[in-house]
Amino acid sequence: MSTLIGATPAPGFDDPLEMLLACHDRIRAQCATLDKLVAHLPVHGCDLQARQAAQAILRYFDSAGRHHHDDEEQDLFPRLRASNDTAAQALVTLLLDEHQVMDAAWQQLRPYLAALCEASAATLDAATAQHFIDVYDRHITLENAQLIPLAQRLLSAEQLETLGNNMAARRIHREK
Repeated sequence: MSTLIGATPAPGFDDPLEMLLACHDRIRAQCATLDKLVAHLPVHGCDLQARQAAQAILRYFDSAGRHHHDDEEQDLFPRLRASNDTAAQALVTLLLDEHQVMDAAWQQLRPYLAALCEASAATLDAATAQHFIDVYDRHITLENAQLIPLAQRLLSAEQLETLGNNMAARRIHREK
């Protein structure tokens, strides 16, 4: 991946676990934007800045956010389950349940953001936005603390290479 001169290079598909962690940072950044948007709307209404923020959040969670879940559900989680590690089995089950909660939270939030993008509404339900932020925050904290270290311990270099290749292919395929 390209970087600015002097900036730390972003992780690439050759280091898929670091890439997943970097995705978590980007998700948290989008959630911070959502939080700012909730505070912005009562003061400024659905101005250009609010519409741009809503568009950025929509674009991220409709594309990169979906890729991230697919990376885990289609590639990482099955490899961890195949390890027959009891802790991995329990963690993957919990994380899959959380993905359903997160998807439901997105389906609740998405119409508000779409209406802001179209300037057909000037409000965002604060409780819906906060619920979305909270479920993602809890999930990311759990994955960073438990999932990534478990994957580092259980997956071979070959499995990690396959994971990275599949992650790259998923993005190339969907961009066409």
